[in-house]
Amino acid sequence: MTDDDQNYSVPKYETIESLLRQGSQKLQQVGIENPRREAKLLLQYALGLSAEQIIGIARDQPLEAERYRTLLARRARREPLAYITAHKGFWTLDLKVSPATIVPRADTETIISTMLTYFPNRQQALSVLDLGTGTGCLLLAILAEYRFAWGVGVDINPQAVQLAYENIRRCNVEKRAWVFAGQWSDALDTEWRFESVVSNPPYIPTTDLQTLMPEVRDYEPFLALDGGSDGLEAYRALCQRLPLVLKDNGLAFLEIGINQAHSVCTIAQAYGLQVLAVTKDFSGIERVVVLRYSV
Repeated sequence: MTDDDQNYSVPKYETIESLLRQGSQKLQQVGIENPRREAKLLLQYALGLSAEQIIGIARDQPLEAERYRTLLARRARREPLAYITAHKGFWTLDLKVSPATIVPRADTETIISTMLTYFPNRQQALSVLDLGTGTGCLLLAILAEYRFAWGVGVDINPQAVQLAYENIRRCNVEKRAWVFAGQWSDALDTEWRFESVVSNPPYIPTTDLQTLMPEVRDYEPFLALDGGSDGLEAYRALCQRLPLVLKDNGLAFLEIGINQAHSVCTIAQAYGLQVLAVTKDFSGIERVVVLRYSV
């Protein structure tokens, strides 16, 4: 094949409809849900355009296709879209993401909606500790809702801590948020106490990790997913520490996996914590355990 033949077979410029059609077909072939939507998001990112701007492009206008095809090939290998674009929406925020952390999920927003029920005063100067902060999504979403609140995020992965700090700057809350590297609350001064603790800990049983969808299994950090042999290892560590970091009558909001509510509640009670509720996510699945610590 000559260079001319090769250039002809893979055009350098194509119309938006042609690119979207090819992208949708390629993503559909590898089993990606909503392939047309993802193909459009990839094209927006490749061209550096907003959704509104891409709508304004003439259907027959030739577009440079090479970068889009490169991004499309990555997504076809099941690399998460958020890792390709390096950002993800969570609650009301747009956050930076990287392979150092798991991608923020809509299910985790249940922690925020539950907190708003238990702390209805948005003017409260709430103190918050986010254990296993990752991108910082939980801490930052809480600070967005409570404009006088302040908080601390902790993560065992220094790269995750750096990412969380970048998101703190992105959200302009440097004076209200701090992040530290360490294992759970071990990174904190022993005198620190908080009115609220939130956490989305690893809760996938080790033997189940290989059954996860490729985007998770092949790309997201196992450290943030692996919950040990029964998926409950992190909850034992967290519940042991909660009495040391919560103020009297402080509340903890812990995300849980499917069918883990009873086990997590049992662990919490063994460490002297009161179970207030188990709340469901948008799909009706039990997702958040609400705990109280009383002296």
